[in-house]
Order: sequence, then C-alpha cells, then structure tokens
Amino acid sequence: MSKRTFSPAPNRPITADEAQQLAKLAAMSDEDIDTSDAPEITEEAWRDERRPALYRPVKRPVTIRLDADVVEWFKSHAGDEPYQTQINSVLRRHVALANRRRA
Repeated sequence: MSKRTFSPAPNRPITADEAQQLAKLAAMSDEDIDTSDAPEITEEAWRDERRPALYRPVKRPVTIRLDADVVEWFKSHAGDEPYQTQINSVLRRHVALANRRRA
C-alpha cells in the first residue's frame, strides 16, 4: 500500500484528484482505515503538548486594570515582543496549569 500525504498550500483550492481522494477516504469506515503507522496518543502525551508555532488564536481586545509595577515589569522584560504578548503568555501558562491540576 503506498502512503500519500496531503498538505495543500495555504489558501489553495484542492485539485479534482485531491477531492476524489478525500471523498474515498470519507466513504471508508474507521475500521477500514490503516492507522498502523500512527501510534496511539495517550492522555499523558497530550498533557505537555504545545500548540504549533503557526497556531494563531483569535485575539479579543480587552480593557484590564493592572498594578502599575506589574505593567512596568512586563514592559522592561518584554525584549523584542510587545509586553502585552508576554502578559498573554503568562496567562496562557496559568490556564494550562490550572487545567492540568483539574484533570
């Protein structure tokens, strides 16, 4: 059985051949799909998984009041990134940690 990968370029419509292959795959039952080359992923493996670098979540503008010393610390330690990005990263890590503790 030959293995084929499918990775279309961003914003490129799929070809007729690709559409036909996808339709065949969609028509197959789960049991008929050979997944022997894809190992099972455990809950433990997912626990420390990170989002791909290309993942861009939807951003929502908000107004939040922070202590002045906290804002100054982030501004002085932000480096090349905007300080708001650093604050978002800290909040994202906190959420991930809280979710792990809850699980």
